[in-house]
Amino acid sequence: MAASAPQLYSFPDSGSLAQQLRPYILRSQNAALKRHDTFRVAVSGGSLPVVLAKALLAPGDGSQEDTPQFSKWEIFFADERIVPLTHEDSNYYLIKNELLNKIPSELGTPSVHPIDDTLVNQDPQEVADAYQEDLMRSFAAKDSVKLPVFDLILLGCGPDGHTCSLFPGHDLLREKDAWVAALSDSPKPPPKRITLTLPVVTHAYNIAFVATGGGKKDIMKQIFDAEEGRSLPCALVNQGAGEKVSWFTDHPAIDGVSFPRRGSL
Repeated sequence: MAASAPQLYSFPDSGSLAQQLRPYILRSQNAALKRHDTFRVAVSGGSLPVVLAKALLAPGDGSQEDTPQFSKWEIFFADERIVPLTHEDSNYYLIKNELLNKIPSELGTPSVHPIDDTLVNQDPQEVADAYQEDLMRSFAAKDSVKLPVFDLILLGCGPDGHTCSLFPGHDLLREKDAWVAALSDSPKPPPKRITLTLPVVTHAYNIAFVATGGGKKDIMKQIFDAEEGRSLPCALVNQGAGEKVSWFTDHPAIDGVSFPRRGSL
């Protein structure tokens, strides 16, 4: 368990949040490119792709440090709904429409790793196994590394405290060995999904949550302030990864939260 605490940042609105998220992501990119000349990032769905597009497609200052080098990005999915890639429930479909289709050609084209949607009518475990094999091709064989190390994982926070497709009280929270897990009983539709497991999430170099809106304030109080919230998936990420975790929120989302927050990076 990490001994250090996560960083909680709060901004007046989603626009100023995106302005601060951009340099955070690009610092993660630049550090990754120095390490291994590629930037392996995992993303979730929900409102996150819209915020990512606002952050990454904004005009920069022209410097290399402030420029997304998308040709060196490998984009994976922290979780995915087992539906065709053209389905509106697909996280791939969402990020394709909100971000990928809008990247200017001069910034390059990322390598994207969607699920194999020829398997959507098969057992969800087959989809999870195939996705884990995809990760193994990028991160090395599973017998040579215990866990993949993402450079950055970008996550959302559900109103019940779930993240990825890791739900409160679900058996998958205890998974220790698999990199990618399947579920067919998601409490939130659609029921069939795959997800990165908790050890993979907490093993990343950096983890960022984006949580906005007054509808999040009650669950944020539980995650950060309440003892009974310690078993929530988002809180488990905080506990497992500590200072590697940064939360990007707007003021309404943390209204009433006692945990100390910062106004800038």
